[in-house]
Amino acid sequence: MRWNASKAFLRPALKRPNLTLLTGVEVDKVLLEQGRASAVLARWQGAEHQFAARREIILCAGAIGSPNILQRSGIGPRPLLERLGIAVKHELPGVGGNLQDHLQLRLIYQVSNVRTLNQVANSLWGKLGMGLRYLYDRSGPLAMAPSQLGAFVRSGPEQATPNLEYHVQPLSLERFGEPLHRFPAFTASVCNLRPVSRGRVDIRSANPADAPLIDPNYLSEPQDLQVAAAAIRLTRQIVQSPALAPFAPREYLPGAALHTEEELQQAAGQIGTTIFHPVGTCRMGNGPMDVVDAQLRVHGVPGLRIADASIMPFIVSGNTCSPTVMIAEKAAQLIRQSSAEPTNHNGKAAIATP
Repeated sequence: MRWNASKAFLRPALKRPNLTLLTGVEVDKVLLEQGRASAVLARWQGAEHQFAARREIILCAGAIGSPNILQRSGIGPRPLLERLGIAVKHELPGVGGNLQDHLQLRLIYQVSNVRTLNQVANSLWGKLGMGLRYLYDRSGPLAMAPSQLGAFVRSGPEQATPNLEYHVQPLSLERFGEPLHRFPAFTASVCNLRPVSRGRVDIRSANPADAPLIDPNYLSEPQDLQVAAAAIRLTRQIVQSPALAPFAPREYLPGAALHTEEELQQAAGQIGTTIFHPVGTCRMGNGPMDVVDAQLRVHGVPGLRIADASIMPFIVSGNTCSPTVMIAEKAAQLIRQSSAEPTNHNGKAAIATP
């Protein structure tokens, strides 16, 4: 059971008379009227609807969804929009670019003389025990977060501050969505907190039902490859410490036979996967590739703001959830402080979410 933004902010606000929450809405695009964001076009309950805004529209569809909505609205890179046959309403070349994420390298170690969740979850009696324990006093594996240990460290002495983050779990699997291994093991996941590589996300068509094209471009810069290799070496050093000796850890992935810089860099690409921290695709700033200003207003499009992780110019050195909540808190302050804007003809406000 987790405390989350829905419980903390949304559910209490549902008691307010000036808030209407609609679920199952697929936002297509923002509609412009004389250059100003005036409404949101969306599908809801099998029909197309327009939700008009009296003051502003706030996009908070995330680092993937927000740039896609802008692009379908004709707000984005001209070459992309023209290639897809979308009329350019406002050219913003930075929409969809600057994609950053924390690539986690999932090193797996087999162990002895100890049970891990691999054995518990692969046993019928183990599953039953987990369920009964949770029902009895809300404890046990079902009450735990996936990662039991976190740590921030430096990949080398040249780093002024910690640039690696560890998430360690008492379980292992080949890839997300597959069953746990049947042998006892733990996973030491380590990610580069300040990657230099940049990717992008773009729509593949004007149809909101079509999945976007996401190119994270991981490890495309030599600096990121060097940090990845250093992270694997550091993890091996930690695992070989005397504290873990009673459990005789043996490297399952990427494999103890890999030692050279080239081998470790190649291994990083094979065991690396997203840790689900995409940011930066509608970044804040005043440069030619920036999308929103310091007030989170979309450049050149009055009446439209973005409040999500897509506005981060650089990815934060840690998990992105709490910073995103802080962005939302700041956005609320900015909206309150802003002067009254012309009202729409129907006197309604609109908020667009995924």
